[in-house]
Amino acid sequence: MTEETETNARGPMDIRRVMAALPHRYPMLLIDRVESMVLNQSIHAIKAVSVNEPFFQGHFPTRPIMPGVLIVEAMAQAAGVLAVESMQLADSGKLVYFMSIDGAKFRSPVEPGCLLDLHVEVTQNRGAICKFAGKAMIAGKLVAEAQFVAMISDPPKD
Repeated sequence: MTEETETNARGPMDIRRVMAALPHRYPMLLIDRVESMVLNQSIHAIKAVSVNEPFFQGHFPTRPIMPGVLIVEAMAQAAGVLAVESMQLADSGKLVYFMSIDGAKFRSPVEPGCLLDLHVEVTQNRGAICKFAGKAMIAGKLVAEAQFVAMISDPPKD
């Protein structure tokens, strides 16, 4: 680890700090904690997948599987925490918006009882617009991946 990386290393972050970085709340908050983060570079976050999640009531009731789109959303929320923390915008009201999703691949179902490890890296940073590469893993096994672009912006005016 370089001196710059050590200086920019953060973590762990509990749910209160995650909620300070993200506007999402139940049932759409999909990050339970941050294990580690290197500002402007990468984040490792956790989603504890519980059978009590509301989407399991309909997807699929006899064999509950976390929808792929929500796995990608969890990766994007991890990226949002990374961006907000890197830019010191927690509690600022700024929002992180999806702009695009590319190369999403789903390799294994995610079922209740799993700890979903979310690993996201910044691949390009242009100030308010960043590109990310995300991987979702369970017990070291890749279950999903995607590249995506997000933008930091003020919330819409009423």
